[in-house]
This record gives sequence, structure tokens and C-alpha cells, in this order.
Amino acid sequence: MSVENWSENIIVVELQDDPAFSDDLAALSEQLDGRDDHHVVMNFGSVNYVNSSNIASLLSIRKRLSAKHRRMVLCGIEPKVWGLFLVTGLDKVFEFADNVAMGLAAVQIE
Repeated sequence: MSVENWSENIIVVELQDDPAFSDDLAALSEQLDGRDDHHVVMNFGSVNYVNSSNIASLLSIRKRLSAKHRRMVLCGIEPKVWGLFLVTGLDKVFEFADNVAMGLAAVQIE
């Protein structure tokens, strides 16, 4: 599984293209059930395509985390995927970082 606890309150998710992308988001949702103390850093470095179902899952996870005053940072977005975030206006909804190290630093500085 590419969902791992990086620390006591940070989960790092290494995403791949579908079908693994959907599976990883489902695994993350299960891991977050009943937990309200985790920030999430998602590495999109290996993702070349995001579909509407993936976006809906990302928005759902973001909503859950925001309700608990936790952050979700998306990292390593490839240009093609970044274009999708720009066109849909989601670049204003999600928080982004250039890479995982910067994403981890962002969630640790509250």
C-alpha cells in the first residue's frame, strides 16, 4: 500500500495512475475514519491523469480534514494534471507544494 504514517499526525500518500489512484484514496479514507489528528501530504509525481471520480474523492477527503482543522497538501503535480487543476479552478481550493519535503514542512508549520 502506498499510504503510510510519516509521523504521529502526518500521513504521506504516494499516488499512481488509476486504478491504484482510486484504491489509495479509498485506503486513505479508511485510515482517516475515526481519526481527527492527521494532516495528509499527497505525492502526485507518478500521476498523469485525474478523472472526475478522483477529484470528487479528493474534495471529500479535503472536506473531512478541514472540518477537523487539518491540512491536505498536494505535491509534485505534473504539468498535464496541473492544467486540470487550473481549468477547473481547483488550484484555489487545494494547497500545493513543489515536492513532498516542502509539503511536509508546510503541514508542520501551522
